[in-house]
Amino acid sequence: QVQLVESGGGSVQAGGSLRLTCAVIRSHVSFGDVAWYRQAPGKERELVARSEKNGPTIYADGVKGRFTVTRDNAKKTAYLYINNAQPEDTGVYYCNSLVGLANYWGQGTQVTVSS
Repeated sequence: QVQLVESGGGSVQAGGSLRLTCAVIRSHVSFGDVAWYRQAPGKERELVARSEKNGPTIYADGVKGRFTVTRDNAKKTAYLYINNAQPEDTGVYYCNSLVGLANYWGQGTQVTVSS
């Protein structure tokens, strides 16, 4: 069955960079719309970026200019580039996407930014 598999999380100091990966497996088609969410301990999940399949990418105000969403449809993989990471970026990051006619979530990957 179709799954989204995430990787690339880890620990980084403020000002550093990370690349998160979200790969589609067990599907002959790639992503439709792709969104990235994050959830910090004790806080609700929040949307950080949403990329339309054939349209623009929208970023939350707090990450504009620092986060970038890309995709490689041939590899069935989407990426979230985190640049100039800040402590408030700490949390579990989840990818979410339409693949074919269904909606899927990744398992989450932890990002920790130290000051």
